[in-house]
Amino acid sequence: MRQADQSDRDAVARLLDESFRTDPVSCWVFPDPEHRAAVHGKFLGVFVDVALEEGRIDYAADGSAAALWLRIPAGDPEGEAVKDEVPARMRAVADPDNERCELVGRLTGAVHPTAEEHEYLLMIAVAPDRQGQGLGSELMRPVLERCDREGVPAYLEASSGRSKELYERLGWEFTGEAVRLPEGPLMWPMWRKPRG
Repeated sequence: MRQADQSDRDAVARLLDESFRTDPVSCWVFPDPEHRAAVHGKFLGVFVDVALEEGRIDYAADGSAAALWLRIPAGDPEGEAVKDEVPARMRAVADPDNERCELVGRLTGAVHPTAEEHEYLLMIAVAPDRQGQGLGSELMRPVLERCDREGVPAYLEASSGRSKELYERLGWEFTGEAVRLPEGPLMWPMWRKPRG
């Protein structure tokens, strides 16, 4: 594992595209498979850009997995302004006529906790042919161990029931307020308290 830099940007975006192409949320944002194939990587590339600019990307040396993290300060009004810009940027870059590109970010942003500083797992991707081998857990472990040492919680939104179960095994708990995408799937905001 290593930290990705700007030279890894396109490879990480391709990995996210490949890993999330059939994810329920991606299928809701881009219902037509051909259109999704054309714009999905651009859409997820915005997440990569944000993580490179404001956070970190932990990246498997063989390119098979990546975790995008942001450290979110407690009650940071500047952070709120940045978060407000990201959904519009996602829409502008990927698919300007598709309001769902922006709506998914606005809906998840509306429930994102702000009371405590925390590590935000923006996205984690494992290449489809490597899923189920523990790479995602291995990739998250160093940040979660640091969270435990520093007494800092972690947050994410699970985009499928399968991923929700994985995160629960790693100590995350559903916050109790699901994000309901209009006529689409649920997303599960999850909070992980630091372990003593």
